[in-house]
Amino acid sequence: MVIANLICYALVLIGALNWALVGAFDLNLLALIFGGYRAVGAIIVYFIIFAAALWLIVSPIITAGRLYLCHERDDVKTVETKEYKKQA
Repeated sequence: MVIANLICYALVLIGALNWALVGAFDLNLLALIFGGYRAVGAIIVYFIIFAAALWLIVSPIITAGRLYLCHERDDVKTVETKEYKKQA
């Protein structure tokens, strides 16, 4: 799930960069690469970026409000648990 989240973040950042270029310079990078904003390749990339954005919305719902971007270490959890037990 961590890898999927990182890939989705990268795709959403690429989409945001494209829209920033559209807003600032009236330059649609995907349309330039694929030969038009209604070209099949551009539509596929737009849909992939849309799916990545949806995943970033749904992923925290699936994982009880957390969006994992790195693997959790077991030793950190153990230390936190021991310290919590000492305080209680």
